[in-house]
Amino acid sequence: MKQASLQNNTDTIVAIATAPGRGGVGVVRISGGDLSSFVKHMLSVGDNLQPRVATFCRIVDSQQETIDEAVVLLFPSPKSFTGETVLEIQGHGGPIILDRLVQRCVELGARLARPGEFSERAFLNDKMDLAQAEAIADLIDASSIEAARSAVRSMQGEFSGLVNALVEEMIELRIYVEAAIDFPEEEIDFLADKTLRDNLHGLAENLATILQRAQQGSLLREGLTLVLAGKPNAGKSSLLNALSGNDTAIVTAIPGTTRDVLREKIIIDGMPLNIVDTAGLRDSDDEVEKEGVRRAWAEIEKADLILFVVDITEDADPHLEDIWPEYFLRYPHSRQPITLILNKIDCCNQLAGPLIDREATFALSAKNHLGFDALIAHLHLVAGYQKQQEGLFSARRRHLDALTKAQDLISTGIQQLELAGAGELLAEDLRQAQNQLSEITGQFSSDDLLGRIFSSFCIGK
Repeated sequence: MKQASLQNNTDTIVAIATAPGRGGVGVVRISGGDLSSFVKHMLSVGDNLQPRVATFCRIVDSQQETIDEAVVLLFPSPKSFTGETVLEIQGHGGPIILDRLVQRCVELGARLARPGEFSERAFLNDKMDLAQAEAIADLIDASSIEAARSAVRSMQGEFSGLVNALVEEMIELRIYVEAAIDFPEEEIDFLADKTLRDNLHGLAENLATILQRAQQGSLLREGLTLVLAGKPNAGKSSLLNALSGNDTAIVTAIPGTTRDVLREKIIIDGMPLNIVDTAGLRDSDDEVEKEGVRRAWAEIEKADLILFVVDITEDADPHLEDIWPEYFLRYPHSRQPITLILNKIDCCNQLAGPLIDREATFALSAKNHLGFDALIAHLHLVAGYQKQQEGLFSARRRHLDALTKAQDLISTGIQQLELAGAGELLAEDLRQAQNQLSEITGQFSSDDLLGRIFSSFCIGK
């Protein structure tokens, strides 16, 4: 059951709905409660404002002096974005004007909206589910055409529809299993029931398919975090500049030029990459360089993929365990994927491209842009990114976590059935898996979860 937010959901809220700064048009949005006093005391047309009809009028202050001339729209409850009565004022986009409009609303009893509160109210009033609400923010933040398209699909309910279909499958299986447990006189044999087993395996396959699509959607939204690591003067900054196409990092022949973390977000063949250039890893007495190395290790720990860059002119046959023993000492068991980059092949006779006898090792020249096609294909493979894949939807890490947990529970339930014939344990696994999926759409959501999600939204949305 959807839980209401702890915040007051009955008072009137107001916010500027357009981006900060100057513009031709600025929008102020008001929602909640009885807005008749706002219409009567702010608008020159007074009670003559017609619902869902754009009306040009003057917006006045308490002294009946004009603040602005604007187009206003009134959306009576429940046929509005939030499900409450909403008034939108589309005036001129000067910050002073918009601030005066907001202040006038506050004078009449409204309060400033929290980030994402309009979308939160839409969710709480059943105008959309939680995944659709999150897709609105994803659409605003989309960094590529593919990401925008996937966000639109989620906003229109495609992702939610797939999740709800999985939930319905689980409910049907739960009804069958729990009925057999509660009414043993029916003598339903779990082990002999091929239909139950087939349905469970079909559910697991459907869940795996949706998880794979969600992983692609999450990659489009968040991008692959790629950390460039290595010793000083290996060419990390040159590689960053070559991948981004910008002179983001200063490149010199002096070792240790990069002292801080540099970040660049780029898109290569439709795949977003968050590239992080770090300070060269070496022992140093320089306090600034020591801090740079500490920050480098902090970024390495958060990487989705590490590109360890080596100067091939200094080591023609490097092995990762030999040239980077510190990493394997720090993380003897759990490690991120690492790709070895043999840079500066323009200074020797090494051919560009992957080394056939080495796993995840590529020879290239960051200076001359040699060997990049093979590296980019490798990045696509590591990320699991597929170009021109149809039907992707926007997904977040919490969605992936919920789908993965549900997948693990279904897998465990199948084992409980096939290996132990334990119908009670299968029923419990199905119940928990259903709850995990219900968190995606917000059918079961805590106030803490809602607070974290909507606080990341824009004010006025």
